[in-house]
Amino acid sequence: MTRQSLRIDWPPKNLLLLITSTFGAFLASEGFLLRAFSDLPLTLAWWEVLFWTALLVWSIRVEVRLPLSASMSQLFLFALALVVLTPPWFPPLLVFLAQWRGKAWYKELFNRSQDGLATALAALAWQFFQQNPLYLGSWDLSAGVGIAAASLAFFLANTTLVTTAIHLANNVPWREAWRKNFSWLALSYLLLSPIALLLARAYETPLLGNWGGWTVLFFLIPLYYSRFYWDEKVRLEQAFDTTLELLMNALEAKDPMTRLHSERVADIARDLARKVKDGDEAYAQAIYRAARLHDIGKIAIPEAVLLKPGSLTPEEFALIQSHTTKGAELLSPARKVAFDQLVYNVILHHHERWDGRGYPKRLAGHEIPEEARIVGLADAYEAMTAGRPYRKAKTPEEALREVQELSGHQFDPRLVEAFTELWAQNPIWRDRHAYLAAKEGSVSRSTFSQPSSASASPSPSEPGPRTSEE
Repeated sequence: MTRQSLRIDWPPKNLLLLITSTFGAFLASEGFLLRAFSDLPLTLAWWEVLFWTALLVWSIRVEVRLPLSASMSQLFLFALALVVLTPPWFPPLLVFLAQWRGKAWYKELFNRSQDGLATALAALAWQFFQQNPLYLGSWDLSAGVGIAAASLAFFLANTTLVTTAIHLANNVPWREAWRKNFSWLALSYLLLSPIALLLARAYETPLLGNWGGWTVLFFLIPLYYSRFYWDEKVRLEQAFDTTLELLMNALEAKDPMTRLHSERVADIARDLARKVKDGDEAYAQAIYRAARLHDIGKIAIPEAVLLKPGSLTPEEFALIQSHTTKGAELLSPARKVAFDQLVYNVILHHHERWDGRGYPKRLAGHEIPEEARIVGLADAYEAMTAGRPYRKAKTPEEALREVQELSGHQFDPRLVEAFTELWAQNPIWRDRHAYLAAKEGSVSRSTFSQPSSASASPSPSEPGPRTSEE
């Protein structure tokens, strides 16, 4: 007789605590609702329960992917409609049972529990205003205020718990996770909440075929298109990133010496940002995205100047320096669409120096945005080890020595210290040849896992006159 060992995957302890706490809170809230409203019977027939279950399942199947491993759906609309239609104890129970995302058991338990708990809190908010009617003169505002309160309760509970899970799972600051995933959704939740009330009222008073379900299905058309809008927003941002990727590839195609330059700079900058921010993945990813675009302004620089092998005239040097301001100008139309201030800080200020001798604004020290200081150091190291038409490439050891010598002059000393620690761990970006080979898929892990000997490195050369003016 053979046996297959069963291995159960467990999440980190802090995440497991959140999951069990959420599940416990759901059970407690459901138990309270069953006791408090046990006298309210369920009036839906079994086939009607199946109908609403199908709507819940459908809403999850058409969910939209969000950043930082999250997703959103329109489940809340059908959950709120059930809050209006049925006893308070029923919607949370159905929401908990009637979904399946096919994820790991602990993710599945968390999703069910947080949706069930959010629905329970929404049911309590709705019942409060039904038992305590609100009037404005002769107008009964209980239903309108009640559905708005229920929607707000659902939104706050749902987004708070999901954001906390992202924070614990990915080591992302809580506020950053909420901003990236849900801040732009808040208004949509509140504006769509009246539709939940309309769905419930339409189901109670059929307009088509003597069954309210037909009217509810009719309402799925605008609901689908609202979901389509959310989905297109995410797709638009992805398409915009792809377009910019093509622009960077076109820029690098102008100069074989800078092949994969921005990508390597971005990898270095991401690791450095992650280290100085204690593993903040959201910040590291934002730095990576900005670093991929840091030289976008060079598209506006003539190739004759950009690739000139000899020394530059003052006019040509000024033209090279203008790539920072030209890059910011190039992306300015997208400022409110795709990019935040961090991206513009990197593009505009990644050639500023700690001692104030950089460009374009001659900022010094902490006047330079941290993200620009991070990308500036990564850019300088990559340029040193890549070489230029006017200067041969340095070895990784030579480049590190030069970075250390320029600490407090060109670079932030704190960043130099963190960079040195990263460099000692021998990341793939440390050696440019290994990095290029790995990107082409022709290198094994052993190629970049062997430590190099610092004692064999040549003495550092004097910094070239254009080290920080790439």
